[in-house]
Amino acid sequence: MSKKIAVLTGAGISTSAGIPDFRGPNGVWTKHPEQMNVYDIDAFLANKEDREYSWRWQKESPVWNAQPGTAHKALVKLEQAGMLTLLATQNFDALHEKAGNSSDIIINLHGTIGTSHCMKCHAKYNTADIMANLDNEPDPHCHRKLPYSGNMPCNGLIKTDVVYFGEALPDGAIEKSYRLATQADELWVIGSTLEVMPAASIVPVAAQAGVPITIMNMGRTQYDRLATRLIRDDIAVALPQLVDETIAAEQGK
Repeated sequence: MSKKIAVLTGAGISTSAGIPDFRGPNGVWTKHPEQMNVYDIDAFLANKEDREYSWRWQKESPVWNAQPGTAHKALVKLEQAGMLTLLATQNFDALHEKAGNSSDIIINLHGTIGTSHCMKCHAKYNTADIMANLDNEPDPHCHRKLPYSGNMPCNGLIKTDVVYFGEALPDGAIEKSYRLATQADELWVIGSTLEVMPAASIVPVAAQAGVPITIMNMGRTQYDRLATRLIRDDIAVALPQLVDETIAAEQGK
């Protein structure tokens, strides 16, 4: 049985792929706090202008156009080696999916921009289709025909599956992350400041279960004392290296 590794990723793995973070010193929200409204559920529901701005902003955001970096690809390699049992992420950029990790092991703690849904009938949409049609329909509504309403279109509001401020985390996401993290042989934290709850609580939960923890982050975190290994190097270089070493050690058994 090969070693089971659970991974929690934060903004740092995506900044290594060119996406600016939100909360860091040069973060999008640090420099432009008014843009936090883009992901405010009350503003989104309240008026059309806010919804149109939110959709346009998300389409033009680096989050939407980004491509996976070497660190994302390293985690695909870890999964292909049969060692990655959990990939919980605080990022909603869908880069783990784009890189090729399977949806079975990805838990999008803060949702994902890759898919969207109707808030009324819960129909699912690919966000790419909505973005492609945004010039024609800047405030997207659901076109699903409802048989119980004489085949009239549903017309409910569509929003991305990103968890907006004021919304709950996806159902069962944190509980499943706790379970898989405590069952793993190691937990790796990659590029998370471990400040945002409840995602950060995966670390103390795993530590209490006796799981060795690696924290790879440029800055300090509040849980560094729980780590058995701290790595402060560039994630784009350090993570592929760690993955290669881990796979080699497993194959050398």
